[in-house]
Amino acid sequence: MTRACVIGWPIEHSRSPIIHGYWLRTLGIDGSYTREPVRPEELPAFLASLGERGFAGCNVTVPHKEAALALADERDAAAVAIGAANTLWLQDGRLIASNTDAYGFMTYLGVKAPQWATRDAPVLILGAGGAARAIVHGFLQAGVARVRVCNRSRARSEELARHFGSRVEVWDWDARNDAARETGVIVNTTTLGMKGAGDPGIDFAGVHADTVVSDIVYVPLETAFLASARRRGLRTVDGLGMLLYQAVPGFERWFGVRPQVTDALYDLVRADIERPA
Repeated sequence: MTRACVIGWPIEHSRSPIIHGYWLRTLGIDGSYTREPVRPEELPAFLASLGERGFAGCNVTVPHKEAALALADERDAAAVAIGAANTLWLQDGRLIASNTDAYGFMTYLGVKAPQWATRDAPVLILGAGGAARAIVHGFLQAGVARVRVCNRSRARSEELARHFGSRVEVWDWDARNDAARETGVIVNTTTLGMKGAGDPGIDFAGVHADTVVSDIVYVPLETAFLASARRRGLRTVDGLGMLLYQAVPGFERWFGVRPQVTDALYDLVRADIERPA
Protein backbone atom coordinates (compact mmCIF):
# COMPACT_ATOMS: atom_id res chain seq x y z
CA MET A 1 0.00 0.00 0.00
CA THR A 2 1.31 3.46 -0.93
CA ARG A 3 1.13 6.04 1.82
CA ALA A 4 1.29 9.83 1.73
CA CYS A 5 0.43 12.55 4.22
CA VAL A 6 0.19 16.25 4.93
CA ILE A 7 2.41 17.77 7.60
CA GLY A 8 2.04 21.01 9.52
CA TRP A 9 1.66 22.50 12.98
CA PRO A 10 -1.20 22.56 13.71
CA ILE A 11 -2.64 20.22 11.10
CA GLU A 12 -6.15 19.29 12.30
CA HIS A 13 -7.72 21.93 10.04
CA SER A 14 -6.30 20.49 6.80
CA ARG A 15 -8.85 19.30 4.26
CA SER A 16 -6.23 17.56 2.13
CA PRO A 17 -7.22 14.10 3.48
CA ILE A 18 -10.76 14.68 2.19
CA ILE A 19 -9.42 15.45 -1.28
CA HIS A 20 -6.89 12.63 -1.54
CA GLY A 21 -9.16 10.16 0.23
CA TYR A 22 -11.86 10.83 -2.35
CA TRP A 23 -9.46 10.17 -5.21
CA LEU A 24 -8.13 7.01 -3.60
CA ARG A 25 -11.68 5.67 -3.21
CA THR A 26 -13.00 6.64 -6.62
CA LEU A 27 -9.89 5.42 -8.46
CA GLY A 28 -9.76 2.17 -6.49
CA ILE A 29 -6.17 2.68 -5.33
CA ASP A 30 -4.76 0.77 -2.37
CA GLY A 31 -3.31 3.75 -0.54
CA SER A 32 -3.71 6.10 2.37
CA TYR A 33 -3.34 9.80 3.03
CA THR A 34 -3.20 11.07 6.60
CA ARG A 35 -2.57 14.17 8.69
CA GLU A 36 0.75 14.10 10.53
CA PRO A 37 1.34 16.79 13.19
CA VAL A 38 5.00 17.84 13.05
CA ARG A 39 6.44 20.51 15.32
CA PRO A 40 8.93 22.90 13.69
CA GLU A 41 11.85 21.47 15.66
CA GLU A 42 10.87 17.94 14.55
CA LEU A 43 10.77 18.71 10.82
CA PRO A 44 14.38 17.78 9.87
CA ALA A 45 14.16 14.39 11.56
CA PHE A 46 10.69 13.70 10.15
CA LEU A 47 11.72 14.43 6.55
CA ALA A 48 14.99 12.50 6.93
CA SER A 49 12.96 9.44 7.96
CA LEU A 50 10.07 9.88 5.52
CA GLY A 51 10.83 6.63 3.70
CA GLU A 52 11.46 4.71 6.92
CA ARG A 53 8.03 5.83 8.10
CA GLY A 54 6.54 4.27 4.99
CA PHE A 55 5.64 7.44 3.11
CA ALA A 56 6.16 8.01 -0.62
CA GLY A 57 5.92 11.73 0.00
CA CYS A 58 3.89 14.47 1.62
CA ASN A 59 2.21 17.80 1.32
CA VAL A 60 3.58 20.63 3.44
CA THR A 61 1.56 23.40 5.03
CA VAL A 62 2.31 26.18 7.50
CA PRO A 63 4.70 26.76 9.11
CA HIS A 64 7.01 24.34 7.25
CA LYS A 65 6.99 25.41 3.59
CA GLU A 66 10.24 27.41 3.57
CA ALA A 67 12.07 25.01 5.86
CA ALA A 68 11.01 22.03 3.75
CA LEU A 69 12.48 23.70 0.67
CA ALA A 70 15.81 24.15 2.45
CA LEU A 71 15.86 20.54 3.64
CA ALA A 72 15.16 18.99 0.21
CA ASP A 73 17.91 17.36 -1.84
CA GLU A 74 16.52 18.75 -5.08
CA ARG A 75 14.08 21.57 -5.87
CA ASP A 76 12.13 22.17 -9.06
CA ALA A 77 11.94 25.55 -10.80
CA ALA A 78 8.58 26.51 -9.29
CA ALA A 79 9.72 25.82 -5.72
CA VAL A 80 12.89 27.86 -6.25
CA ALA A 81 11.01 30.77 -7.84
CA ILE A 82 8.37 30.83 -5.10
CA GLY A 83 10.84 30.19 -2.29
CA ALA A 84 8.76 27.50 -0.60
CA ALA A 85 7.72 23.86 -1.02
CA ASN A 86 4.25 22.40 -0.61
CA THR A 87 4.83 18.98 -2.22
CA LEU A 88 7.62 16.50 -1.49
CA TRP A 89 8.38 13.04 -2.82
CA LEU A 90 11.15 10.49 -2.64
CA GLN A 91 13.01 9.57 -5.80
CA ASP A 92 15.94 7.14 -5.67
CA GLY A 93 16.31 7.92 -1.98
CA ARG A 94 16.46 11.68 -2.54
CA LEU A 95 13.89 14.18 -1.28
CA ILE A 96 12.48 16.27 -4.14
CA ALA A 97 10.60 19.53 -3.50
CA SER A 98 8.00 21.26 -5.64
CA ASN A 99 5.45 24.02 -5.25
CA THR A 100 2.08 23.46 -6.92
CA ASP A 101 0.28 26.55 -5.61
CA ALA A 102 0.85 28.59 -8.78
CA TYR A 103 -0.37 25.66 -10.87
CA GLY A 104 -3.45 25.28 -8.65
CA PHE A 105 -4.37 28.94 -8.75
CA MET A 106 -3.79 29.51 -12.45
CA THR A 107 -5.58 26.30 -13.48
CA TYR A 108 -8.72 27.14 -11.52
CA LEU A 109 -8.65 30.74 -12.76
CA GLY A 110 -8.55 29.42 -16.32
CA VAL A 111 -11.48 27.07 -15.62
CA LYS A 112 -13.71 29.63 -13.91
CA ALA A 113 -12.76 32.79 -15.81
CA PRO A 114 -10.92 31.93 -19.05
CA GLN A 115 -11.57 35.45 -20.31
CA TRP A 116 -9.08 36.86 -17.79
CA ALA A 117 -6.24 36.49 -20.31
CA THR A 118 -7.99 38.31 -23.16
CA ARG A 119 -7.26 41.78 -21.78
CA ASP A 120 -3.80 43.33 -21.96
CA ALA A 121 -4.01 44.73 -18.45
CA PRO A 122 -1.98 44.63 -15.24
CA VAL A 123 -2.83 42.24 -12.42
CA LEU A 124 -3.20 43.43 -8.82
CA ILE A 125 -2.09 41.19 -5.95
CA LEU A 126 -3.14 42.17 -2.43
CA GLY A 127 -0.57 40.83 0.04
CA ALA A 128 3.09 39.88 -0.24
CA GLY A 129 3.40 36.60 1.67
CA GLY A 130 4.06 33.08 0.46
CA ALA A 131 0.75 32.72 -1.38
CA ALA A 132 1.34 36.05 -3.12
CA ARG A 133 4.76 34.87 -4.31
CA ALA A 134 3.21 31.74 -5.80
CA ILE A 135 0.51 33.68 -7.61
CA VAL A 136 2.88 36.36 -8.88
CA HIS A 137 5.02 33.54 -10.28
CA GLY A 138 1.96 32.04 -11.95
CA PHE A 139 0.97 35.27 -13.67
CA LEU A 140 4.52 36.02 -14.81
CA GLN A 141 4.81 32.50 -16.24
CA ALA A 142 1.51 33.12 -18.05
CA GLY A 143 3.03 36.17 -19.74
CA VAL A 144 1.42 39.03 -17.81
CA ALA A 145 3.50 42.15 -18.48
CA ARG A 146 2.82 43.99 -15.21
CA VAL A 147 1.92 42.73 -11.76
CA ARG A 148 1.05 45.30 -9.11
CA VAL A 149 1.59 44.33 -5.46
CA CYS A 150 -0.05 46.12 -2.53
CA ASN A 151 0.79 45.06 1.01
CA ARG A 152 0.37 46.71 4.39
CA SER A 153 4.13 46.40 4.84
CA ARG A 154 5.77 48.08 1.85
CA ALA A 155 9.10 46.46 2.73
CA ARG A 156 7.68 42.99 2.03
CA SER A 157 6.31 44.17 -1.32
CA GLU A 158 9.71 45.57 -2.23
CA GLU A 159 11.38 42.30 -1.28
CA LEU A 160 8.96 40.41 -3.54
CA ALA A 161 9.59 42.85 -6.41
CA ARG A 162 13.35 42.43 -6.07
CA HIS A 163 12.93 38.67 -6.24
CA PHE A 164 10.81 38.66 -9.40
CA GLY A 165 12.18 41.66 -11.27
CA SER A 166 10.99 44.74 -13.12
CA ARG A 167 7.60 43.36 -14.20
CA VAL A 168 6.46 43.59 -10.57
CA GLU A 169 5.42 47.07 -9.37
CA VAL A 170 5.13 48.08 -5.71
CA TRP A 171 2.12 50.19 -4.71
CA ASP A 172 1.40 51.52 -1.24
CA TRP A 173 -1.47 49.86 0.62
CA ASP A 174 -3.26 53.22 0.88
CA ALA A 175 -3.13 53.47 -2.92
CA ARG A 176 -4.73 50.06 -3.52
CA ASN A 177 -7.90 51.53 -5.05
CA ASP A 178 -5.81 53.51 -7.53
CA ALA A 179 -3.84 50.35 -8.29
CA ALA A 180 -7.09 48.44 -8.87
CA ARG A 181 -8.21 50.67 -11.73
CA GLU A 182 -7.91 49.17 -15.23
CA THR A 183 -6.62 45.85 -13.90
CA GLY A 184 -7.52 42.56 -15.54
CA VAL A 185 -7.48 40.50 -12.34
CA ILE A 186 -7.47 41.41 -8.63
CA VAL A 187 -6.41 38.70 -6.18
CA ASN A 188 -6.66 38.85 -2.40
CA THR A 189 -3.87 36.72 -0.91
CA THR A 190 -4.11 38.25 2.58
CA THR A 191 -5.94 36.64 5.49
CA LEU A 192 -8.50 39.47 5.48
CA GLY A 193 -11.88 37.79 5.16
CA MET A 194 -10.83 34.48 6.68
CA LYS A 195 -13.63 33.13 8.88
CA GLY A 196 -15.57 36.28 8.03
CA ALA A 197 -13.09 38.66 9.67
CA GLY A 198 -12.06 41.77 7.74
CA ASP A 199 -12.02 42.91 4.13
CA PRO A 200 -9.23 44.33 1.94
CA GLY A 201 -11.41 47.37 1.27
CA ILE A 202 -11.42 47.66 -2.51
CA ASP A 203 -13.93 50.10 -4.01
CA PHE A 204 -15.18 48.06 -6.95
CA ALA A 205 -17.08 51.06 -8.35
CA GLY A 206 -13.75 52.24 -9.75
CA VAL A 207 -12.81 48.90 -11.30
CA HIS A 208 -13.11 47.99 -15.01
CA ALA A 209 -16.29 46.04 -15.76
CA ASP A 210 -14.33 43.09 -17.20
CA THR A 211 -12.04 42.69 -14.19
CA VAL A 212 -11.96 39.23 -12.59
CA VAL A 213 -11.83 39.20 -8.78
CA SER A 214 -10.37 36.25 -6.87
CA ASP A 215 -9.83 35.43 -3.21
CA ILE A 216 -7.63 32.56 -2.03
CA VAL A 217 -9.55 32.46 1.28
CA TYR A 218 -12.07 29.58 1.15
CA VAL A 219 -13.55 29.73 4.66
CA PRO A 220 -16.07 31.19 4.03
CA LEU A 221 -16.41 30.22 0.39
CA GLU A 222 -17.75 33.64 -0.49
CA THR A 223 -15.87 36.30 1.45
CA ALA A 224 -17.10 39.86 1.90
CA PHE A 225 -14.50 40.81 -0.72
CA LEU A 226 -16.01 38.49 -3.33
CA ALA A 227 -19.58 39.37 -2.39
CA SER A 228 -18.82 43.06 -2.87
CA ALA A 229 -17.32 42.38 -6.30
CA ARG A 230 -20.26 40.21 -7.32
CA ARG A 231 -22.75 42.93 -6.36
CA ARG A 232 -20.95 45.21 -8.84
CA GLY A 233 -21.49 42.58 -11.54
CA LEU A 234 -17.86 41.44 -11.65
CA ARG A 235 -16.77 37.85 -12.33
CA THR A 236 -15.53 36.22 -9.10
CA VAL A 237 -13.38 33.16 -8.42
CA ASP A 238 -13.40 31.54 -4.97
CA GLY A 239 -10.41 30.05 -3.15
CA LEU A 240 -11.49 26.41 -2.99
CA GLY A 241 -10.50 25.53 -6.54
CA MET A 242 -6.87 26.47 -5.91
CA LEU A 243 -6.83 24.01 -3.00
CA LEU A 244 -8.26 21.24 -5.18
CA TYR A 245 -6.06 21.76 -8.22
CA GLN A 246 -2.81 22.19 -6.29
CA ALA A 247 -3.36 18.66 -4.95
CA VAL A 248 -3.37 17.04 -8.41
CA PRO A 249 0.41 16.89 -9.15
CA GLY A 250 1.30 15.46 -5.74
CA PHE A 251 -1.30 12.71 -5.96
CA GLU A 252 0.04 11.75 -9.38
CA ARG A 253 3.63 11.63 -8.03
CA TRP A 254 2.76 9.42 -5.08
CA PHE A 255 0.07 7.14 -6.48
CA GLY A 256 0.91 7.05 -10.19
CA VAL A 257 -2.46 8.24 -11.52
CA ARG A 258 -3.42 11.80 -12.47
CA PRO A 259 -6.75 12.53 -10.75
CA GLN A 260 -9.51 14.84 -11.95
CA VAL A 261 -11.06 17.75 -10.10
CA THR A 262 -14.81 17.22 -10.46
CA ASP A 263 -17.99 18.91 -9.29
CA ALA A 264 -18.53 15.98 -6.92
CA LEU A 265 -15.18 16.60 -5.22
CA TYR A 266 -15.83 20.35 -5.04
CA ASP A 267 -19.23 19.72 -3.44
CA LEU A 268 -17.74 17.23 -0.96
CA VAL A 269 -15.17 19.72 0.33
CA ARG A 270 -17.65 22.60 0.23
CA ALA A 271 -20.03 20.60 2.43
CA ASP A 272 -17.25 20.09 4.95
CA ILE A 273 -16.46 23.83 4.94
CA GLU A 274 -20.11 24.72 5.45
CA ARG A 275 -20.73 22.11 8.14
CA PRO A 276 -21.61 23.80 11.47
CA ALA A 277 -18.73 23.73 13.97
